[in-house]
Amino acid sequence: MIDSILGLTEFLASLGITGNMAVVYGLILVAVYLFVSDRLAVDITAILIMVLLMVLEPWTQISPREAISGFSNPATITVLAMLILSGGLVKTGLAQMIGHKLARFAGKSKFKQLFATVTAGGPISGFVNNTPVVAILVSVITDLAHKGGTSPSKLLIPLSYASMLGGTLTLIGTSTNILASEISGRLLGHPFSMFEFTKLGALVLLAGGTYLLILAPRLLPDRVPPQQNYGEEYGIKDYVAEVVVREDSPLVGLAVEDVANTDEFNADILQLRRGDDVVLTPHEKEEVLREGDILRVNTDKETLVNEILAKEELVMASQERIEKDTGSDERSEKVAVEVVIPRGSPLEGDTLKSSTFEKRYDVSVLAIRSRGKTIKERLIMARIHPGDTLLVEAAPGNIDRLAQNPGFVVAQEVEERSYRTDKIPHAVVIILGVVLLAAFGVFPILLAALAGVVAMVVSGVLKPYEAYDSVSWDVIFLLAGVIPLGMALEQTGGAELIGDAIAASAGFLPPIAVLWLLYIITGLITGMISNNASVVLLLPVAVNAASTLGANPFSFVLAVTFAASTAFLTPVGYQTNLFVYGPGGYRFSDYLRIGVPLQLVLSVVTVGGIVLFWGL
Repeated sequence: MIDSILGLTEFLASLGITGNMAVVYGLILVAVYLFVSDRLAVDITAILIMVLLMVLEPWTQISPREAISGFSNPATITVLAMLILSGGLVKTGLAQMIGHKLARFAGKSKFKQLFATVTAGGPISGFVNNTPVVAILVSVITDLAHKGGTSPSKLLIPLSYASMLGGTLTLIGTSTNILASEISGRLLGHPFSMFEFTKLGALVLLAGGTYLLILAPRLLPDRVPPQQNYGEEYGIKDYVAEVVVREDSPLVGLAVEDVANTDEFNADILQLRRGDDVVLTPHEKEEVLREGDILRVNTDKETLVNEILAKEELVMASQERIEKDTGSDERSEKVAVEVVIPRGSPLEGDTLKSSTFEKRYDVSVLAIRSRGKTIKERLIMARIHPGDTLLVEAAPGNIDRLAQNPGFVVAQEVEERSYRTDKIPHAVVIILGVVLLAAFGVFPILLAALAGVVAMVVSGVLKPYEAYDSVSWDVIFLLAGVIPLGMALEQTGGAELIGDAIAASAGFLPPIAVLWLLYIITGLITGMISNNASVVLLLPVAVNAASTLGANPFSFVLAVTFAASTAFLTPVGYQTNLFVYGPGGYRFSDYLRIGVPLQLVLSVVTVGGIVLFWGL
């Protein structure tokens, strides 16, 4: 054992890796593993990294004060403020109105629908954080697709990608840009101005938008039928039935919870009715069954006929199965909608059985689409992952409550949801004020954004509690956790070692190829972890590589920033990709199919633009 350790130590030393570097590299590998595996939520992973940095201070060289410095970092506070400002704009319904106008323009023309999607998601994301923009437009674009007879699968990835492309237009387009600006200021004394890279962003948006308009229809499959029939879409039309408990049924006298948790009753009980009254909602499983009770169950046809009806002495409530769309129940006046689980959702990593989701919102979960597969049976035991989509049935008012919670993204429009349209002028003026004050150097972006938050609340665009609800706290904790990890990479010399290794490729590659290689590496790493984490880890590497080459370090900083802001390869690299994952019925391979060519195209466009505008 000791010999193995000594051998490993000698091997690392031969590569120039010190003990301090090895510890930090190990922490990075732990973080990457946890990000990729989803074993812990991203915010919990970030806190764990902070704790480990402090515990291992002799090797990481990060003091407790430095470990928590990410919370007070200007980039973290600026991102928080911009999320609140974006939330205020969402509350006015402006993005919704723009989406509806574009939908009317598109009609049934598939090209116009795609054009409207790219237009709705792209330019606006340069001035409003693209994450809430996509969250609110998912329902608009899904509705546009259904009304136009198009599969939502053809439009939702283009929506996410267009929002990423639009986010490269300005400093405030994405949290990645804001974070990169702070790091660039610390490393080079050159933070980004508001429109520092707008000309490059416009070039990227034009090239990427053209690609989406021409090739997206050919590369994206029809994963979801072009209609609003969730019974057919989720394959549960033949799985929802109502059965009556007969006098001689062995279920009489048993609690619903006991019945639901037995292997013999292989179905999910969605509802219990006694006469004209609903006496069981999904969370009241202690109710005891009586003769004549009507159970609404979700299971497959063969189990229903051969097991439940035959063995449990139950009969169908009517002679025919419920063939109507599961999105409507005339007796209870309920509707069915898709609910997407984003990162940081209270359901992430939980199961329906152990969570209070159904009880809190008084909803029934009919099906779950997870990682390209539809789960229809034993839903209470299924573990929920970011990007999963729940087919939820509930009263409209409860769906509206779901839509108001930032921990869920309702993928269909909720008619009852009201917007403060009278506050649109206030919100627009405030956003423009923040942009102009920062652009002309009157105030730093941090001060301008915080002043904008105050103005949003004072003017009534946002209520105080809504300001807190607008923040994606998992993003804030992620920033707070990875910022000190990046500091550890710098202070131990780990960034310099990797930078030298990349620069060494200049021995057989021209400098522009090294810049392109760095862009590709950043894109690949971002697809595994996240855009913000990859920027924190790779910007110091980029600066060191440029220094070794004698190249323009700002050009290398921009290459990493743009590559991290356009994470097309996987659904986990960027939050907006997760928003459309479930509603589009996508598989992991769909992102690769359309994302790999786009990433290669933009690698050439971006690197070429950087060299043209800033030199090498």
